[in-house]
Order: sequence, then structure tokens, then C-alpha cells
Amino acid sequence: MRREHKENILLPYDSKLYANGQVLIPARLIRSLGIEGTTYAFLKIMHKGNEISLDRVKLLRTRHTASRQFTIPRDIRLQFDMKPGDTITLLEIRPLE
Repeated sequence: MRREHKENILLPYDSKLYANGQVLIPARLIRSLGIEGTTYAFLKIMHKGNEISLDRVKLLRTRHTASRQFTIPRDIRLQFDMKPGDTITLLEIRPLE
């Protein structure tokens, strides 16, 4: 049985804000950017037309997948009125290590 090859996905990428303030970065995007080993990153995101820079964000990983999640700090969520389910556009992910 052969799996069909899926195309790489690149930035910008739209994701959702979860109730716990986290945003998922899918494994395909992580692999296509080549940042599987990255723990901390500089992120540039967009929410409702506001471009937001986040420095030294920890990319949280699960045990068995390449996907990552990051938490948007509470003060930024309040400042920009971010609610669970809102669309967050990832504009830039740059490894810091």
C-alpha cells in the first residue's frame, strides 16, 4: 500500500486559536520549513489586520508527531481582543537556536 504524496505547505498559514490560548502549527508546515529540531522561535502573526511580533516563543511538541503548538501570551490576547476560534495567520517563523 502506497501513500499519496502531499504537497508542502508554506507561509502564510491560517490556523485557529484554541480555548487554552494555543495555536497549532501542523506537522507538514514544520517539515516543509525544516524546523523540526527548533525549540524557540521568533513568530510574526496577524489577527484581524493587526501584525504582531512574538519574540522567543517556545514551540511545544507532542511525543510522536512533528506538529508544534505555541501559546500567545495572555496580555497580547487581551490587548488585541483574541477569542477562542479566531483565525490567526502565521506570517513568519524564524528559529532562534
